[in-house]
Amino acid sequence: MTYSSRISRKTIVNLFLIGFVTLLFVTNAKPTTFLQDFRVTWSDSHVKQLNGGMGIQLLLDQNSGCGFASKSKYLFGRVSMKIKLIPGDSAGTVTAFYMNSDTDNVRDELDFEFLGNRTGQPYSVQTNVYAHGKGDREQRVNLWFDPAADFHVYSILWNHHHVVFSVDEVPIRVYKNNEAKGVPFPKFQPMGVFSTLWEADDWATRGGLEKIDWSKAPFYAYYKDFDIEGCPSPGPSSCASNSANWWEGTSYQQLDALAARRYKWVRMNHMVYDYCTDKHRYPVTPPECMDGI
Repeated sequence: MTYSSRISRKTIVNLFLIGFVTLLFVTNAKPTTFLQDFRVTWSDSHVKQLNGGMGIQLLLDQNSGCGFASKSKYLFGRVSMKIKLIPGDSAGTVTAFYMNSDTDNVRDELDFEFLGNRTGQPYSVQTNVYAHGKGDREQRVNLWFDPAADFHVYSILWNHHHVVFSVDEVPIRVYKNNEAKGVPFPKFQPMGVFSTLWEADDWATRGGLEKIDWSKAPFYAYYKDFDIEGCPSPGPSSCASNSANWWEGTSYQQLDALAARRYKWVRMNHMVYDYCTDKHRYPVTPPECMDGI
């Protein structure tokens, strides 16, 4: 055996060990089944596993909604799910996909809330960001497709620089780290991954004017391809601060040119509410709103 071949084998072994350690400390998993990484949080009878647990069905009726959550919490990373929303008349329903620190007072939370509507009207998705217990940062976008006709990918990228909410890889919301301006940013508390299907007809559709038509019940939403890539907690404290994590890389610290164009297109053509421009609620524009993307 030559010296060069010995070095090559050593390199291969080292790479294998690095990869193995990375798998121990950083989750990068599309679970074989739903129950590998998630658990039902309420109304087990309304959560049905499909295709051997590769997907699930959530059900809302007059008796109950339902929900599920990840078994672990994570600090920074990316989470995504493929979701097919309630078809037809879904007014008054909310299908939510979000991250939450699950703390009582000073909570951090990153929200997707899909607001049902009357048949033929567009689905709205509301995003919100809670940092250090402060929320009230709602934005709403009308989806430019029928989200009940097929599955679409909804994802949250969260690193030290910003939070990016995306739909089919199109960014619809960017919340930048503006701690330098005194704006809190979620970076200390690990968050779990949650989803719920519930009745909210006191506010969800046209401010509560459109109520649920229970004659259309039960209502169903479908999920598959759960993907969590992040630093699990409890785990090594060094993981969340590791600049070598892919989601902390240079290309993920800001939107690239294509993503920026898509983001501006969404905001120009599909945004229907932005707390940043709500002068009734905020006579003085919040400082984070001055920074664009």
